[in-house]
Amino acid sequence: MTKIEFLFHLQGVSFQALKFAENYVKTELKTNFRYNVIFSESTNDTNHSEFDIYEEDCGKMKLDLSDNEVIELLYRKGKVPIWIDINVLKSSRKSTTFNLLCAGRYSDDKEKFYYNHNGSGPFGVKSPKLPIDYKEGKKFKL
Repeated sequence: MTKIEFLFHLQGVSFQALKFAENYVKTELKTNFRYNVIFSESTNDTNHSEFDIYEEDCGKMKLDLSDNEVIELLYRKGKVPIWIDINVLKSSRKSTTFNLLCAGRYSDDKEKFYYNHNGSGPFGVKSPKLPIDYKEGKKFKL
């Protein structure tokens, strides 16, 4: 996957995540996007030797990034995380912020991407965080 392809996937899935979130939230969501990158725990299990693993990233977060900053952060040696869960976190008057929860395993093999079957590469759209008292069909404020 090239950087351009990765950016294309990020931008496309951001619009998908925004549209999906609109089913749940009352808050007006803006199309100026910002991102929080959250690095999940990686594993150094020898069964995963085909992946690049960056143990120094485990548990770290990078906040309020542009799409290009996300690409520069996550695109490493031609490889990207094998899954990246995206969900709307918040919206302000100027922008919508997404959380990107990223796998600790990186690959350049599209067959290893968890969500490749739906055409979104490594990205999987998740719902916004639902409130404790959430009732199906009732929209809430972020």
